[in-house]
Amino acid sequence: MSDPSGPGLLLETAGATATVTISNPAKRNAMTLRMWRELPRLLARLADDPAVRVLVLTGADGTFCAGADVSDLRDAASGPGAAQSAAVEAEEALAAFPKPSLAAVRGFCVGGGCQLAAACDLRFAAEGARFGVTPARLGIVYPASSTRRLTGLVGPSTAKHLLFSAELIDHERALRTGLVDEVLPDGALDKRVEEYAGLLATRSQLTQAAAKDFTAPDPDPSRVAHWAGQAARSSDTAEGVAAFLERREPRFTWSVGG
Repeated sequence: MSDPSGPGLLLETAGATATVTISNPAKRNAMTLRMWRELPRLLARLADDPAVRVLVLTGADGTFCAGADVSDLRDAASGPGAAQSAAVEAEEALAAFPKPSLAAVRGFCVGGGCQLAAACDLRFAAEGARFGVTPARLGIVYPASSTRRLTGLVGPSTAKHLLFSAELIDHERALRTGLVDEVLPDGALDKRVEEYAGLLATRSQLTQAAAKDFTAPDPDPSRVAHWAGQAARSSDTAEGVAAFLERREPRFTWSVGG
């Protein structure tokens, strides 16, 4: 976990939910090169932690993330290539995180921030949130993998609008185009995210992990057999049916890496 006194990623766990907070308030939570590089390592630790069943990604002080720290793009030692490579690596690590992930968005969700939000499984936003994908302001070619992920969420026309113009859109358009899944009053966002994450933590990780595989943009056909084998060896189905018939909450035991 990063030093809370400077730019970094803050980790807090409550029950089965791990919350990672992007914290660089002086720059609207812009991601530094060090933060981009830290995220995959942090996600790997959380993936291996059996106590963690859900990930929430959010931003400090009323802003999700204003993108990459532009000062890194001028750093002669790193340059834009290193920054973009690190951002893509972080995005791919987030997309591949084997447990449900949820972005809780307030304020600006722009550039690399939108890249991270799109890599989460779901996105809940507070009213007033603003979204944008802004490489056209800087003359940067947006990564192909990031472009495909964005297009999968919002469709080609909206993806082109965002990428061509670098214009920010409001929460209403983000909801209408599929960039976010729910919009709530600002005061209700935290409660809804907490309750929803708690709900996900009670569901079968086997179901969730297989669903993440099957809904990926390019699912691997061999994974069908993999998940059939996992289901056959797991007791989750029998437990789920028994709990339903007995009118009680199920106690699922299959876990990622188990």
